[in-house]
Amino acid sequence: MKFMIIVPASKESEAGQLPSGEELAKMGAFNEELVKAGVMLAGEGLHASSKGARITFEGAGKTAVKDGPFAETKELIAGFWIIQVKSREEAIQWMKRAPFPAGTTLEIRQLFADEDFAPSDPTGELREKEAKLREQVEKQNAKS
Repeated sequence: MKFMIIVPASKESEAGQLPSGEELAKMGAFNEELVKAGVMLAGEGLHASSKGARITFEGAGKTAVKDGPFAETKELIAGFWIIQVKSREEAIQWMKRAPFPAGTTLEIRQLFADEDFAPSDPTGELREKEAKLREQVEKQNAKS
């Protein structure tokens, strides 16, 4: 099972302030544990929302783009992990060990798997196309 762990933004991350060397070292050690255990698939920090944009789909092919920063820090994401574990409980146990300060709340969300779409794709044709796209992405990522 794959899970995304969503790390919330803070006033500091939204101000573009990077964690201290000590905080980065602790997070690096935790990431190393995840990698050694074969759990971590991806993990990245995100720039402040001031460097981002939001696209709103308004219908009839129209979109609206709003440049950051965005006002509600509590709604923003500062980073993420994608991990692969056997259960939601295992994901929780790993993330309980993450080196975050008191008051931080991580969100753990399971990613859909191919078999989850079987009721909507009884022939498997759409899932097969998606699998081919994933293979192409993996090949492109291997080149870079």
